[in-house]
Amino acid sequence: METIAPLWLWMAFAGFVLASLFVDFVVLSKQGAHVVGVREALKWSLVWVVLSFLFNSLLWWAVKDSTGSVALANEKSLEFLTGYLIEKSLAVDNIFVFLLIFSYFAVPPAFQKRVLMIGIIGAIVLRTVMILVGGWLLAQFHWILYLFGAFLILTGIKMWWAAGKESDLEDNPALKLLPVSQHYEGEKFWTVENGKKIATPLLMVVALVGLTDVIFAVDSIPAIFAITKDPFIVLLTSNVFAILGLRAMFFLLQAAASRFHLLNYGLAVILVFIGSKMLLIDIFKIPVAVSLAVVLGILAITMIWSAKTAPNT
Repeated sequence: METIAPLWLWMAFAGFVLASLFVDFVVLSKQGAHVVGVREALKWSLVWVVLSFLFNSLLWWAVKDSTGSVALANEKSLEFLTGYLIEKSLAVDNIFVFLLIFSYFAVPPAFQKRVLMIGIIGAIVLRTVMILVGGWLLAQFHWILYLFGAFLILTGIKMWWAAGKESDLEDNPALKLLPVSQHYEGEKFWTVENGKKIATPLLMVVALVGLTDVIFAVDSIPAIFAITKDPFIVLLTSNVFAILGLRAMFFLLQAAASRFHLLNYGLAVILVFIGSKMLLIDIFKIPVAVSLAVVLGILAITMIWSAKTAPNT
């Protein structure tokens, strides 16, 4: 897989990831279990968005410096922005599923932060593997792009059909893997009842969040390959800048979930559009700027529509 990014930018990216995870898992973990308020979530959401744009600026400069082409730098920067926006949009769907899981298991708000932190690590690892494998397959077998496109269209149709319907966790096989305690033991994953070691509800929540990561990675990875096949840009958008801000965005949207009750319809249309773009790629290549405008337009219409039809609380 060829990439436009020079080696030093890969190293800077790796350093950024490690620094971000250090802040999340070491520095912020000293706060202990606590409820994340809207103000804290908004602050960190803005931090991740700003960092994303700053890194995009660095990518633009790196491409221009290594190739001498402003046009190519603009193109790669736009690919980053479009991919980031798509992955961020699809991450919203993750959040609604997380809300369902937390509600089903009645996860105390103070423990939700740790679960999401573990989920972020799982998402980064899983998506990295899937991106590398997917990129290799695309390089070897171009026709797989058509399978990705058809899959996204079917997923979009399924998402539209399921939007507004209440999900049910009762039949999830993950709930039947282990005997589960009826009570939480702080942030512990295991406890002892009647002399036997059994899982706490928190372990099952982490397992379901991990399963959700896998499911949504299957949806989002083909979507980003419709924008660019550069592994560096793909990794940046799907594995870091969209995912690292997921925890803050969760707590932000948790307080306003009812206002975005129609967002799944918009996400469904986005998936169908991206899938169609992949199917048409050898006939007509839709410009990245057009893709960005379409995604922004769909999101704006859906959010405005959601706000106008939101139930009164």
